[in-house]
Amino acid sequence: MAKLKSKVIVGMSGGVDSSVAAHILKSQGYEVEGLFMRNWDEKDENGVCQASLDLKDAEIVCNKLGIKLTEVNFAREYWNNVFQEFLNDYENGLTPNPDILCNREIKFKVFYEKAMELGGEYLATGHYCSKRVIENTSFLTMAIDQNKDQTYFLNAIKEQPLNKTLFPLGDITKSRVRSIANELGLITATKKDSTGICFIGERNFKTFLKDYIHSQKGDFRTLDGKTVGSHEGACFYTLGQRKGLGLGGAGEPWFVVKKDQNKNIVFVERGEHPQLYANYLFANEVSWINKITEERFPIGSKLELTCKIRYRQTLQNCTVESQNSNEVRVSFENPQRAITPGQSIAFYDGDICLGGAFIKSVGPSYFETRKKLPEIVSI
Repeated sequence: MAKLKSKVIVGMSGGVDSSVAAHILKSQGYEVEGLFMRNWDEKDENGVCQASLDLKDAEIVCNKLGIKLTEVNFAREYWNNVFQEFLNDYENGLTPNPDILCNREIKFKVFYEKAMELGGEYLATGHYCSKRVIENTSFLTMAIDQNKDQTYFLNAIKEQPLNKTLFPLGDITKSRVRSIANELGLITATKKDSTGICFIGERNFKTFLKDYIHSQKGDFRTLDGKTVGSHEGACFYTLGQRKGLGLGGAGEPWFVVKKDQNKNIVFVERGEHPQLYANYLFANEVSWINKITEERFPIGSKLELTCKIRYRQTLQNCTVESQNSNEVRVSFENPQRAITPGQSIAFYDGDICLGGAFIKSVGPSYFETRKKLPEIVSI
């Protein structure tokens, strides 16, 4: 526990979570200041600049709580270190997760550095997660509210900023957060949680990306080569996708089961097809949160852990084998559905998030190996 009256800089997003995080810290006796980060200034298709609306809400909350608010602009850093890589991945047929890059490159890097520059002894955020210190080493741990736990999105952060970060919401539920905000009469009490692309918000996804990515129409085909429709560009579709395909007809719904980015072909099949399932993957850009964990994974090592390949997935038993300093092979106890290159995999030991990596490639599917799916599979 930090000493009483330590100065804490709270990342104020204009949402209910950061609002209540600031209140909790102030009620605990910390000296609290708010810091609002603007990373995207462009208006959406309705002419609305979400960042400006969020700043206004953050100002009203800070006035209500009696704390100072400072605004910083990291639009250039966000464009160079997050959004550009996001676009590059899409153009290469991957399905990236900008939230993980944003946490690594912005929130727990330049934003953290700014908080320290402003005299903060600690940074605090409204993330649903906790921190445990074991033998002077900080470990990222899961939140009490398992439905809101955000450790998956924080798997690429590093030990130094984690040492200096507080997570006031780790021990309370989302419903309690809403209740506290309502009791305080905060304007954010009933505000919807932000969704969509990190810091850009909800958009018509295809329309938005078309402003930045060159694409051309191609075929939807079944695995046996039959053309069943046309699409607007393979980069706009992801494995396991059901909605937005524009394919109908009698029978079970269509799902994206495979992509050929070079030939601009999206392969689809009806129902839960075995092409969607595989037993292992390779992941690179491996990142362990602290040095103690990194030392557990010398090249050639093999550990039994749990993991998630997407947010809100239940923890899956797996074996992680270190291939080299940058790559691991992850084999699963149960077959996994729609393992998607470009997405992140987060590794866990109990409730501790050890770190993560980016999914590079997927092992052969159950369709390709002609293996029969077991009755229990991870959907």
